[in-house]
Parts: sequence; C-alpha cells; structure tokens
Amino acid sequence: MPMFKRPDAAIHYEVYGSGFPVLLYAPGGLKSQMGMWGGTSAAYPNGFPWMDPRKGLADKFTVVAMDQRNAGKSVADVKPDHGWHTFAGDHFALMDHLGFGKFHVVGGCIGGSYCFEAIEHDPSRITAAVLQNPIGLWDNRDTWDEAIKGYSATVRSRDPSISEATIQSFGRNMFGSDFVFSVTRDFVKNCRTPLYLQPGTDKAHPAKISEEIATLAPNIEVQKDWKGPTYLDESIERVRAFLVRNTPR
Repeated sequence: MPMFKRPDAAIHYEVYGSGFPVLLYAPGGLKSQMGMWGGTSAAYPNGFPWMDPRKGLADKFTVVAMDQRNAGKSVADVKPDHGWHTFAGDHFALMDHLGFGKFHVVGGCIGGSYCFEAIEHDPSRITAAVLQNPIGLWDNRDTWDEAIKGYSATVRSRDPSISEATIQSFGRNMFGSDFVFSVTRDFVKNCRTPLYLQPGTDKAHPAKISEEIATLAPNIEVQKDWKGPTYLDESIERVRAFLVRNTPR
C-alpha cells in the first residue's frame, strides 16, 4: 500500500497506467477517497453514475489516485489555520514525489473545488481540469455543517488532542465562504486553464453553481448529459478526448 509521508500526514495513493500524468480528486466530500470512483452504495446499488478514471483513462495516461488527508487510509494532523491550501500542499508534494511537473486534474464532487485550488496554487503546472458534479453553496449550508460534524467525529476519535475549536476553525476555512468555497467568482472569470464541466443537479452539487461556473469561465466545455448508465460510455470518451487535446506536446 503506497504511502507518501509528509511532516504532518501520511497520504495513501495508487498509480495506474502510463503517459502524461492525471491527478484524481475523488468524490465524497471530506471523506474523499479513491474507492469512491468505482463501486456501489445504498444510493447507487447498480453502480456509481460517474466514470472511474482509474479504468477509463489509464490506457492513455498515468493516473494518480489518492485518499485525501483524514479520509480512507490517509491520516494527518489538523491545525486551526488548515484549509484548501493545506490539501493543495499535499497534492503538489505528492506529484513532486512521483516526479511529475505539469499534470491534468480530474475532480468529482469536492474534487472540483480541489481542481480550482490547484490552479490557483500554481497555474503553470495544471494543464487542464475536469469538474464533475462540483460542490458549492446554494441553499445547503446544513450540508457543510454536517460534513464538519462528521469530520470531527473521524479525526477526534483517532486523536482526542485535536480540539473541537480547531475542527471548527478548519471548517470555517473550508466552507465559510460561498460559491465553490476554494476560490472566488473573479478567479473563475479570469481562469484561462482549459476546463471540462459535468454539471451537478442535487443539493450538495447545485445546478446553480455549475451554471455560474459555465457562465464565468472563459475556456470551458460543458457536457450537460453525462451520468451513467445511459451516458457513461460517451462521458468516458469525451473526457479522454478533452484531456488528450490539452496534453502538452
């Protein structure tokens, strides 16, 4: 089980395929872990409606999947000043560790916000981003309050020395703003990185947020119908084609 050690974290990751690198940010909110790319759940007993990039892209790309800090098999400290930049630090350090300079990013759910944070962190290294089912604030503040409550239970059951006040500070840093949380509307308006959007349609992944992203971003392609099983094969082909088109030569 590959583990990347940082001063305050141990990050579980796996690598598939070969070619230009693609870093995956899995669905699952603060429980974002690679297993959420493929499989079933109570909500999706017949399989998740999104593509599994570990299988769908590994024929053309080196695909790096990971469990975010304090999700899946990854463990980490939590400090009051931690937030989106802390996760971005993990992401870029992991790709440095693997020897990758420039890379694509593919994010489901909270992964869309990780994609934007990565672009903000170092736009020179992010060559293209796929935003699948992006999260955001739209009549759903309770969703993110519950996410922090669950995160607190996970982290503090393992390490009770991490205070509830620390968790709440972290939560405000993550979800205390609006829009997609990690960046502003002005940032998206000025983002030149090629984007591919598969819009959200439910409470955690509001249609209104996807509509705003599509309106604001100057270099974006939108696939309105993308969910499986009906559109799954088309989704895989279109995402692959988008990434191939934007792979540096």
